[in-house]
Amino acid sequence: MEKKYLILSDIHGNLSALHAVQRDCKKEIFNGVILLGDCIDYGMRSNEVIEELRQLESCSWNGKIMVNLWGNHEKLMRDKDLEHLSSDRGRVMANYTRRHLTQTTLDYIENRMNPNGYAEFNLEGMDAFAVHGSCEDYYWKAILPDNLHGDYRKHSIVFSGHSHYPHCFTKFYDVENEVLRNKKAVIFINPGSVGQPRNQNPCAQYAVLHLPSKRTELRAAAYDVKYEQSLFPDEVDMFYKKRLEAGI
Repeated sequence: MEKKYLILSDIHGNLSALHAVQRDCKKEIFNGVILLGDCIDYGMRSNEVIEELRQLESCSWNGKIMVNLWGNHEKLMRDKDLEHLSSDRGRVMANYTRRHLTQTTLDYIENRMNPNGYAEFNLEGMDAFAVHGSCEDYYWKAILPDNLHGDYRKHSIVFSGHSHYPHCFTKFYDVENEVLRNKKAVIFINPGSVGQPRNQNPCAQYAVLHLPSKRTELRAAAYDVKYEQSLFPDEVDMFYKKRLEAGI
């Protein structure tokens, strides 16, 4: 019997987008949920997103949360290291988010999420690797299909986020294994961003993995973008508000 796994990344404080994903797959049963980090920041409802995840975790949300990683924005809130951000407007946004995070949210980030930015685990007999960024930098450097760095050949499947661009591809590594004709296939999956897509599609994006067939669905669910935009205060750069509508 096929098993299904729900893969989410980069929700970024966008509760409407998260709800759209929940509605889109509400009739499905998942064998597990993989969260790849950056649940907070950029959007105006980081606390509400964390509360939703906290409640969903307690009721299993059609499948237990197997992996729950920090992304660079969770790390940023803990370390307060704003120099990693590439723009002044990003630093202003991060400061705004940090000031508005509740203690409950901070406790969840500290105690319920994996601060390492990566996890190695067994997934239906496969050696799985989940990372927010990449093996070059677990938080700040993304895996990109056309510019893949690092050696992932010891894994069978790699889940990653951070780029906000969905992808699913297979790379064949040279190995000494005559049964496999000296090639090993590694599947790379990025579900895209739930809350701030950048592939010119503003819909909330996520992925579903089917095993053992290894079929991957990259999905998109429409949500009320204008409502989320209406929540942005004047003190935040309007770039973050406008990009939601354009999906950039």
